[in-house]
Amino acid sequence: MLAAALLGGANAGWRAVQRMDDQLAPHWQGQTLALQGRIAELPQPLAGMGGDSGWRLVLAVEQARSPGLAEPPRLPPRLLLSCFHLPEAPHADERWALTARLRPAHALLNPHGPDGRLWMLEQELGGAGACTAQPAPRRLAPASAWRLQGWRDALRERIQRRLQDRPREASVLVALSLGDQSALAARDWALLRDTGVAHLFSVSGLHITMLAWLAARAGRWAWSRGARLSLAVAAPRAGTALGLATALLYTLFSGWGVPAQRTLWMLVALALLQRLGLRWPWALQLLAVAALVVGLDPWALLQPGFWLSFCAVGLLMAGAPPSPQSGAAPGWRQRLRGALREQLSITLGLAPLTLLLFRQLSLVGLAANALAIPLVSWAVTPLALLGALCPPLWEPAAWLVRGLWVVLEGLQGLPLAVWWVPVAPQWAQLLALAGAALVALALPWRLRLAGLACMLPMLAPLPQRPPPGVLELLALDIGQGNAVLLLTHGHALLYDTGPRWGPDLDAGARVILPVLRALGVPALDLLIVSHADQDHSGGAASVLAGLPVRARLGALRGAPPCERGQAWRWDGVDFELLHPVPEPPAAASATSPRPRANARSCVLRVSAQGRRVLLTADIEAAQEAQLVAREGAQGLRAELLMVPHHGSKTSSSDALLDAVAPRLGLVQSGFQNRFGHPALAVVQRYAARGIVLVNTADCGAWRWRSDGPAAEVLVPAADCERLRRGRYWLADPPRGPGDGDAAGPPLPPLH
Repeated sequence: MLAAALLGGANAGWRAVQRMDDQLAPHWQGQTLALQGRIAELPQPLAGMGGDSGWRLVLAVEQARSPGLAEPPRLPPRLLLSCFHLPEAPHADERWALTARLRPAHALLNPHGPDGRLWMLEQELGGAGACTAQPAPRRLAPASAWRLQGWRDALRERIQRRLQDRPREASVLVALSLGDQSALAARDWALLRDTGVAHLFSVSGLHITMLAWLAARAGRWAWSRGARLSLAVAAPRAGTALGLATALLYTLFSGWGVPAQRTLWMLVALALLQRLGLRWPWALQLLAVAALVVGLDPWALLQPGFWLSFCAVGLLMAGAPPSPQSGAAPGWRQRLRGALREQLSITLGLAPLTLLLFRQLSLVGLAANALAIPLVSWAVTPLALLGALCPPLWEPAAWLVRGLWVVLEGLQGLPLAVWWVPVAPQWAQLLALAGAALVALALPWRLRLAGLACMLPMLAPLPQRPPPGVLELLALDIGQGNAVLLLTHGHALLYDTGPRWGPDLDAGARVILPVLRALGVPALDLLIVSHADQDHSGGAASVLAGLPVRARLGALRGAPPCERGQAWRWDGVDFELLHPVPEPPAAASATSPRPRANARSCVLRVSAQGRRVLLTADIEAAQEAQLVAREGAQGLRAELLMVPHHGSKTSSSDALLDAVAPRLGLVQSGFQNRFGHPALAVVQRYAARGIVLVNTADCGAWRWRSDGPAAEVLVPAADCERLRRGRYWLADPPRGPGDGDAAGPPLPPLH
């Protein structure tokens, strides 16, 4: 065991060094290079903020050129590119000439949220970039007729063309046959998660095992029909070989995911053990397969799919009743009871792990899986795959998917269909996992009931809230925009809701709601949207749809506007709006010009324990001067200042900084955003006054509390989510202020 641990650690460290050496070098950050390469994965459609359509490509770099350099630059072997200026739709395995402005691999990072940077490391993506319009991109060579990725792309196009009037059903068939999970829309994934059947719509072990079993049975039957073949190789052995070959082909064709790998290696291990005449215990078999998967991909240990996949198989093996002594085959009643027992075991056994990984549990999952598992595994998936040979089979598959969708939407609409729980302490998580094992194992009912009791602390944890009189501020990492959560002992306020990146993608659904649920915030007492710009209001609809909101202010339909003088007190913490000033009736007439949205931004002052926070949204120099004239230094003095307008050149005037005299400045901006925020001149203005700037683009989400260390001794970086996680792949190379993104519309960040 010691030798295995040392070998595994050495392998993981060696692989990590290799991957980190392939990252984009800092001196190529922000540079525009001419690239030639092959599209290595299925291109994914991409929608920009302005509604522009583009493509997200994985480019295997073959050549790179930079003006003024005689030698070609050394770049990562694979780059993730966002392209909005392609003359035609790209396809996998095609060779293209592109010009792109490069940036390091980067992703949003929030408390208890996913790590997109880890995903890029696993996928061997050493950098990212955005294509430019000039010089125009051009296709150099079509896809090869002998490459797997080209076949996958062709099959996806055939499915989409055949079912072009039913894109929702087509996306399901693409996901099941090719493992292309991005084909499903965000609302469809929400439906699948809420009903507990999301595991069926990726290429799962159940699908691979079913196909391997069918192929093995068919191969054994066909092989046994030939006397000479059977004399050369026994029919059972030939059937096993055909089943393994089918599993390998499906695993490769579907994208080589971790659950698929786990199933393939398990089938191979079982076949080898059977061939060698060995009878290993099930736990040893599972452990050997897990060691093999982790040896090939050390980062699989950090994937939820790895743990769900192996734990599900382990629960089924551990809870299986002993085989009957008689050779009689079980009847249909016994099979039905066995299937129900297995489903119940999986549902209860994986509940704590599901809550630990996703913080939600589908209470209708047992009923949904009872229908979806046989329908998807024995009908939809085979029809989706056989449709590659006989396309009319995709029609009945689409009908079955549509019927299943109707049932799932009905289950999703039931009261309490989904149970959300906050993040529990670690001791409660470990206790619940041990309790789940007791429930799933074939043990006496007394021990199983004890296991249920062990799960209770995780199922109903007590959220941690600041004590009375204390303010906790959480600046979320939402890219270019604002979203700040303010918590007191018994209240929650959200100031702005971040940007909207595309038709079905916004910061409210992707970032804000998961964080609020993980922190145990059951409802918002107040939602303030400072002004109507989409990078401040883009996620409002998702927040309002996903969580009860007791009161609203600002740029929301039906909400009263922000006005100077509005004030309230929660749990010993004072809140007051300082801007805008109410407009007189004459100014509100139709003939008077309306001020820009930035000028009407809600400015909020929060005071707790003698320490102040000033949230300013997108006010500019003119509004800053008005604030200084009205409030004076005494009214504006604050320890923490939200840097106005993300650090734009038109804000953060000397008069405001001198009046507020902050010790800390908070910037919420996109990583290498196209606006160049925060501007170099603004950063220098803060530095000249000794003000420490915290930028969520570099820090991830940032937390501040009024009962924390004084600003003079505070180390702001210590509360950055990137440092709190302490992962080597999160150390981004240094970048200077004012680094802009590539030309073109803002791009949705990775999550």
